[in-house]
Amino acid sequence: MQKGETFAKISDLGRKVAEAAGMEMVHLDLERQRGSWFLRLYIDKPGGVTLGDCQAVSEQMGAELDVQELIDGAYTLEVSSPGLDRPLRNEDDFRKFIGKRVALSTFEPIEGRRHFVGRLQGFESGVATLIDDKETEYAIPRRKISKARLEVEF
Repeated sequence: MQKGETFAKISDLGRKVAEAAGMEMVHLDLERQRGSWFLRLYIDKPGGVTLGDCQAVSEQMGAELDVQELIDGAYTLEVSSPGLDRPLRNEDDFRKFIGKRVALSTFEPIEGRRHFVGRLQGFESGVATLIDDKETEYAIPRRKISKARLEVEF
């Protein structure tokens, strides 16, 4: 099986296992390290995930991976929360976190800047609207965003 096929099947499985546990799969990484596979599954739910949540999803995911034999050879499975500074990876993430503080970096300068921190005001037609601490509003096309993450607020 090719890595792309394997990744798609593992991703589908991760999504199903997380949903069955009342959570969402936020992201999945599959990479080769020192001769074996390393699989990282990030899960979340309203109010955040607990260590028990991670353990339950890990046990179920590991059992399913073993039964379905989706990974050839040895692998390590890590299940965790995306963290307080969770990355925003897709349009759904941007919509979900409207009203939250975010940090964005762009591939190229927009109005002379490549790094922005502020409150995400909206996301429409592929454009994120952000207002920084100086009350300056920026419209940043998603295709120009190289990295985006939530800012930790206390």
